[in-house]
Amino acid sequence: MNLSYRLFYVWKRNLISYKRFIIPTLLVSLGEPGFYLVALGLGLGSYMGLFGGVSYLHFLSAGIVITAVMIASTFEALYGSFVRMIHEKLYDALIVTPISAEDAVAGDVLWATTRGLLSGFLMLIVAVLLGVAPSSFAMLLTLILLMMVVGFLFSSLAMIVTAFAPNFDFFSYYSELVITPLFFFSGVFFPLDKMPEIVKIIALFSPLTHAVILSRGIFGAGLPSTAYLNFLALIIPAIIAFYFVLYFMKRRIIK
Repeated sequence: MNLSYRLFYVWKRNLISYKRFIIPTLLVSLGEPGFYLVALGLGLGSYMGLFGGVSYLHFLSAGIVITAVMIASTFEALYGSFVRMIHEKLYDALIVTPISAEDAVAGDVLWATTRGLLSGFLMLIVAVLLGVAPSSFAMLLTLILLMMVVGFLFSSLAMIVTAFAPNFDFFSYYSELVITPLFFFSGVFFPLDKMPEIVKIIALFSPLTHAVILSRGIFGAGLPSTAYLNFLALIIPAIIAFYFVLYFMKRRIIK
């Protein structure tokens, strides 16, 4: 693994490029998750009772903030990285400099993680404006750490898909068959304890489920006693996915 500090130059390059489109992309980041938060949290929530002792808006906000991180980091690592690799030939240009292929890929993963963090912060601001916030400053710091881990994990997973993608259409399989089920069956919109046992077991294999459990504790009465297991369920797949994305992307870049 030929990683070095130069990966930050790749991240910095993407940041400079992103500044040209920051307004429209931030508006897009606020789009779908924001609509869920306002329409369902305020609208539908006004007709519903308490969920675990909190309002539905409170219950939903904890999941939507983390989901925003997942969606933004995933789509940046899919479409953004594919454009840079195939259409802009950025990787080809980078690897003829002292920047290695691993640096280029890791810098891109770091950038997709940053995009996820930005979206998560935007959604957190919306939640705070609606009256929902982490229970303490320590919990806010924990939420930031959680968003970093979630962004890194889903950036790495998505870029593995990018490593094998022949075209943009290929991403539909991943977004529709993986990301969408995770979105709806990881406890974001409703508690999983009333679901059939098989659904609850399958949901435990979703990293988003563990992220939502942690986020719900951060926005509620505190982290559960199994928080370290939830964090491990995110960190271990993230490390494994990062290793594989370096391998598969390098193999595609250097043919």
